[in-house]
Amino acid sequence: MAEDATPGKAPNHELSEMRCPVGLDDVDLFGAGAQEHWYESYEILHSQAPVHRLPGEGMAPGTDAYVLTKHEDIAAVVRDQDRFLLPSTGFVRQLVESGEDLSEVPNVNVMVASMATLRPNQEMWRTHRQELTDPWVGPGASRNAAMIQNVADELIERWLDQGAVEFVSEFAQPMPQMVMANILGWPLSDLKLLKYFGDGCVKPFVYGSGPTHKLPPEEVETQFEILDEFKRYTHELILSKRKHPTEDMISFLTEVEYSPLKRKLSDLEINGIVYAMVIGGLETTQYALAEQVQLLVDNPTAWSELKADRTKIRSFTEEGMRLRAPTQGLSTRMTSQDEVFQGVTVPKGSLLHLRWAAANLDPDEWECPLELQLDRKAVTRHLTFSQGARVCPGAHLSRLEQTTAWQTLLDRIDSFTYAKKNDFLHQPGIMLGTLALNLEFTKA
Repeated sequence: MAEDATPGKAPNHELSEMRCPVGLDDVDLFGAGAQEHWYESYEILHSQAPVHRLPGEGMAPGTDAYVLTKHEDIAAVVRDQDRFLLPSTGFVRQLVESGEDLSEVPNVNVMVASMATLRPNQEMWRTHRQELTDPWVGPGASRNAAMIQNVADELIERWLDQGAVEFVSEFAQPMPQMVMANILGWPLSDLKLLKYFGDGCVKPFVYGSGPTHKLPPEEVETQFEILDEFKRYTHELILSKRKHPTEDMISFLTEVEYSPLKRKLSDLEINGIVYAMVIGGLETTQYALAEQVQLLVDNPTAWSELKADRTKIRSFTEEGMRLRAPTQGLSTRMTSQDEVFQGVTVPKGSLLHLRWAAANLDPDEWECPLELQLDRKAVTRHLTFSQGARVCPGAHLSRLEQTTAWQTLLDRIDSFTYAKKNDFLHQPGIMLGTLALNLEFTKA
C-alpha cells in the first residue's frame, strides 16, 4: 500500500503561494504556502540537512534556531529536560519570583499564570498530571467512552442519509469540540464560543511567522482581547460549578485538593487548566481524523482490511498519526550547552525546532516510511504526542476519540470517495489542518 507524499492531490501544489522545493535552498518550512510542500521538504532535509540552521531565528538576539528532523535526535531531546530547556521555564520562574498578582500581569495568559503556581518544576508537573488532568483526559479518559460513542453516533446521524458530507465541518471538527465541552462541563449551546476561544488560543501557531510564531503587535493585541473574553467566560462557568457542581472536569477542579500545595485550586488556576485543555484538545484530533479519512480513500485496501478486522483500527490510527502528524513541529527546547547533532555543532542558547512529522518519516527509523502498514511493529514509537515526561497529557483521550470514530464510521459506511470539488488545501501555520474535505459515501 504505497502512499505518495500527496497522492491524487496535485491541485494544492498549483494553488500554493510557494513553489515545490527541489533543493535545500528552496526549503522553507514557515513561509506562505509551505504546508503544501512539507513532505517534499522533509525528504530534502533528511538527505541534505538533518540539522538545518535558521540564522538569527533564536529566542534571544543574535542566536540561531535549528530544525531537527531525525527521530533519534528529537527523542533524545524530549527525554532530557535538564539539558534541553523549555523556553517557557525562565519566564515562569520570573513570574514566581516577581511576587506579583498573576491575574493582573498584562499579556500573560491564564495557562502560563497557573503554571507558576501549579507546575513550576518537573516534580509538580508530574503531580499536576496525575491529580488534575489524568482522571479526565489521561489514563482515566475511558470514563468518557460512552459519551464519546454518543457524540460519534449523533454526528454521523446528521448526514448519514445524504450520501455526501463535508467531513471537516460535519464530523472531524465538531467531534473533539463536543467531547471536550462535555468533559469540561461547557454548555453545548455555546459550542461556537468554544471554537472561537480555541482559535484565539492557537492564533500564533496558525498566523505567527518563523519558528517562534511571532505575531504582529496588532495581532497580539487582538489575541489577548479574545483571551480576556475566554477568561471572563470561564470564570463565570467556574463560579457556577462551585455553586452547583455536576459530573464534569471543572466541577472536579473546584473540589479537589492539590497535594503539593495542600489546598484547593483558585479560580485563576482552574481557568488556566481549562485553557490548556482547549488549546490541546480540539484541533489536533480534528486534523488527525481529516487526514486519516484521506489515507483510507487513497488506500482502499486498508479500508477493506479494517472492515474485515476491527482489531487493526488502533494500528491504523497510530500509522495515520505517524504519516500525517497533526502538529508537524514545535519550537519547544533550547540548548543549555553546546551540542552536536548528526555531526553539526549547535551552540548553547540555540532554539530547537523539533519537527515531529519529519522524524516520523525518518528512513533510518522506519522501513518504507511513506507506506501505510497496518501490521507495522511498535508503531507507537512515533513522536506525534512527543515522548518522555512531557508527552501530550491528552494522548489517551485523543486515541479513544479516534478509535471510536473509526469503529463507528466502519459500522455505518461501506465506502468513502472524494467528491469532485476538492482542492485539499491546508491552513497556514505548523499544524496539518485540511480546510475542507468533500466526500461521497455509500451507507452500510
